[in-house]
Amino acid sequence: MRVLVTGGTGFIGSHTVVSLMEAGHEVVVLDNLSNSHRSVTRRIGEIVGTAPEFHQADIRDTERLADLASDGFDACMHFAALKAVGESVEDPLGYYENNVGGTISLLQVLLDAGVQNFVFSSSCTVYGEPLSLPLTEDMPIGTATNPYGWSKIMMEQVLRDVRVANPDWTVTLLRYFNPVGAHPSGLIGEDPMGVPSNLMPYVAKVAFGELPKVQVFGNDYDTHDGTGVRDYIHVVDLAEGHVAALDRHFDDPGTHIYNLGTGQGSSVLEIINAYELASGQPVPYEVVGRRAGDVGANWADASKAQQHLEWATKRDLAEMCADSWRWQQKAR
Repeated sequence: MRVLVTGGTGFIGSHTVVSLMEAGHEVVVLDNLSNSHRSVTRRIGEIVGTAPEFHQADIRDTERLADLASDGFDACMHFAALKAVGESVEDPLGYYENNVGGTISLLQVLLDAGVQNFVFSSSCTVYGEPLSLPLTEDMPIGTATNPYGWSKIMMEQVLRDVRVANPDWTVTLLRYFNPVGAHPSGLIGEDPMGVPSNLMPYVAKVAFGELPKVQVFGNDYDTHDGTGVRDYIHVVDLAEGHVAALDRHFDDPGTHIYNLGTGQGSSVLEIINAYELASGQPVPYEVVGRRAGDVGANWADASKAQQHLEWATKRDLAEMCADSWRWQQKAR
């Protein structure tokens, strides 16, 4: 298939481009490079043998998008979005305009171009405060605690409504949990601009000596060691899940929803300890107060994806940390 990948030089997008190309698909990458680098496409080429076609553009630039779409696509995978929770609280209009408004612009262009297969990068944040664990796809949409979370909920709703209005469309919503790690080659990985907002890249910078210590937000949660528990998934496993979803539902109109996770949780302290083992470096930390909006524990029931997509995670926490550390060393 010929697949348009928005946000394709970002963390998850770039790994998915690799998996798509390894599976034989033709990929066109669109990214405005607001939180990624042009060199990622060259490094993808080193991994798979040839670099993907790349266009630097914004998903809100409908004229540019229409020009691209006129060449014809079989499907679109949509990763382009702002994703920092704290930043979304400070700049809600920017997040809604980019994430929701940009998705609407993209969808209008795809509708006009006759592209009918859409795979969306969603998030477990749409469940809100967990009523019970593990989280399953048939649980109701929750209440978000920040504009980033609301933007994901809104984008899902827009996609459902577009699909209802266009019965021939296939919409796949992939709700994933906490992507970490890097490609085992060490050529691509998570490279946020500024101070990382997610745990593992922050831990990696502490291990590398670029940041002094990890702040652990709360150690009084109802978890086995008091720190927050999350379902961490290796980014390569996650990328392979996207390819499995595309292949499974390409000619299958409807709205399809899957959790992509490991089905088990790891605490903040377990991540720190595992990273120390993988890197051989100390990771000092300091326990501080809880962060507003954080939940104590969160992990997936991924059995639906295992059953319907014939997909399951293969890489454990030790491999996630080892690959992340390899990327940190090669990226410097």
